[in-house]
Amino acid sequence: MSITPAISRVILYVRDIEKVALFYETLFGMERIESEGRGWLELRSLSGGCLVALHQAAKSQKSGAAMKLVFGVKDVRAFTEEAARKGLPFGPVHRVDHGPGLEFANIEFANIKDPAGNSVSVSSRGIG
Repeated sequence: MSITPAISRVILYVRDIEKVALFYETLFGMERIESEGRGWLELRSLSGGCLVALHQAAKSQKSGAAMKLVFGVKDVRAFTEEAARKGLPFGPVHRVDHGPGLEFANIEFANIKDPAGNSVSVSSRGIG
């Protein structure tokens, strides 16, 4: 029997944990999970999903290298408009109306970078 594990946590190596935490709290309503560890902070979404862990990047470590977090939202345009009102403007909303099967029909997404340079996207893909 093969077990397929669920993603439990995404770790972002960042220079300024507090600044990046505030970004995810403000934009996505994530909340902090108390921890006694220095250089480590976990955030969770009240609607479930995996945790986002912020880890203090070493001075020699490149932060925000090749990472993208995707948050599923029903209405991408409404979400990005609200984000802009909070002072967090996304790039343009892209629409995908082609591809194999219904999986890629009428998908919208938009991108932004967090304060550490990590790519973040909101997408309607897979949202009912």
